[in-house]
Amino acid sequence: MTSPTTPVPPPRAHAPEPPQLVKFHAPEIVFGVGSLGEAGFAAGRLGARRPFVVTDPGIIEAGWVDELLGHLRESGLRPVVWSSVTPNPKDREIRAAYSCYREAAADVIIAIGGGSCIDAAKGVAILSGNDGDILDYAGVDQVTNPIPPLLMIPSTSGTGADVSQFCIVTDTERSVKITIMGRALVPDISITDPRLLVTMPEWLNAATGLDALTHGVESFVSLAHNPLADLHALRAVGLVCGNLRTTIHDPREEQARAKMAQASLNAGLAFTNAILGATHAMSHQVGGLLDAPHGVVNGVLLPHVIRYNARATPERFVDLAESAGLDVSGMPGEEAAELLADLVRTLADDVGVPKNLRALGVSEADIPRLALTTLDDACLTTNPRAADGHDVETLFRAAL
Repeated sequence: MTSPTTPVPPPRAHAPEPPQLVKFHAPEIVFGVGSLGEAGFAAGRLGARRPFVVTDPGIIEAGWVDELLGHLRESGLRPVVWSSVTPNPKDREIRAAYSCYREAAADVIIAIGGGSCIDAAKGVAILSGNDGDILDYAGVDQVTNPIPPLLMIPSTSGTGADVSQFCIVTDTERSVKITIMGRALVPDISITDPRLLVTMPEWLNAATGLDALTHGVESFVSLAHNPLADLHALRAVGLVCGNLRTTIHDPREEQARAKMAQASLNAGLAFTNAILGATHAMSHQVGGLLDAPHGVVNGVLLPHVIRYNARATPERFVDLAESAGLDVSGMPGEEAAELLADLVRTLADDVGVPKNLRALGVSEADIPRLALTTLDDACLTTNPRAADGHDVETLFRAAL
């Protein structure tokens, strides 16, 4: 009992918020110039004896596959190569790759290339550990059985697939992209060697850079954002805005290349933990319909989605704008978002991205179909502002 002379503390008006519970998924990461030399050792630690290397003809022509195979063989491994991957990997390609994987009695799966190669490798892993067809696994956490170890080596500066829990596959019968998502798809090891970025064609450099920027923006405002992912998202935005132009105008400039490699990594760590939003949900549909470059479509759509989402979380766009290098101190969030949208469009112009979807082949007649399939995309569920079919159609028309 309190005595009359003992002061009674005043009641607390507001109890402190309990700390947010955060799970942060990430592979083991090896980063730096020359890190491709670690591939044999890394694969061996994953238990490889006959690793299955998924790549494409461009990476072979650039010489990176030969270098990788040399490192694997130096470690006593007997690699098998499958290289029939095309941009926006198709369901039929993944089926063919899995058939080759099974016939070769391969084990650890290694991807070297862009997001398409990495997604195809994840598709092979899914089929290796699970029954059925790759399209059966659309959605979240549908991959329930263990899959083979994954070692990913990106050759572009934007997709983030080497650290993410996403696998994007084109359903060729319906001409749509499906999203397969789950913690099982986070690779075991990611090796990022900035040297590999130098051989990207200019259009791919621009596309993947804008993809990384979109990852940073969308993950920061996502309904699933968290403090750990936020740090990576903001860092990615700053690195892309500060270095993408340099890699276009001076492709051999090593410092900018390394920073874009880091931007891709930061952005991947952000979006695999915070997920994405309407830009990606819409972009997947355009890519599925037209087989268009994913990052280019993102570059067209992102300014419109920024303006749309700013009404829901205006204050978060202030931080994004500041990270992009804009002076928005004391500015209302929606104004900062407008400046950020303008900056994204200017950056897209500077790196040669078309101004609208029509230039990519989208027509007015395509919009109802694109909007309908967008509503089924898992990325839309974490967009900060709700969007129905009418809203999505309006966004597509604004970008047309």
